[in-house]
Amino acid sequence: MSRLSRLPWRILRALLLGLAAIVLAIEDWGWRPLSDWLGRITRWPPLARLEARVREVPPPVALALFLVPALALFPIKLVALWLIHLGRSWLGVVVILAAKLLGTALVGRLFVLTEPQLMHYAWFARALEWWRATKRHVRELVGRSRVWQALRRTVGGLRARIGRVLRRAR
Repeated sequence: MSRLSRLPWRILRALLLGLAAIVLAIEDWGWRPLSDWLGRITRWPPLARLEARVREVPPPVALALFLVPALALFPIKLVALWLIHLGRSWLGVVVILAAKLLGTALVGRLFVLTEPQLMHYAWFARALEWWRATKRHVRELVGRSRVWQALRRTVGGLRARIGRVLRRAR
């Protein structure tokens, strides 16, 4: 295969890898911190009792609890699109972002609480293992890419400069 005939595949692979990197970044920098944040809020005794009850529900209820927030947020996203259609673009974008943040936090926290029950479903366990294996593979590919390595060097240099500035300020 000539170099020119491989170009479309290389471009497609780079686009898919970029998309996968974005999904992983959202999960790593969104799902976990937001879920942890919600976990801190649930230290309040009434919410802590609710979480304890959620941890004990049977697998079918756990599955419903895990899926309901995603389905419940869909109409909110439609309202946001309607607001954008009416010319209230900023409000629509804010509603979408708020729904996304809330949904990510809630689904992430529910996953933490219900994972043991959800693992009773063989299809769920297989899907989760596939997702985790795919994440590992994509992380390896992204980590080896020149763009990622350059970005890490840049971020490392910025951190070093900021550290020097902060040490001088003290």
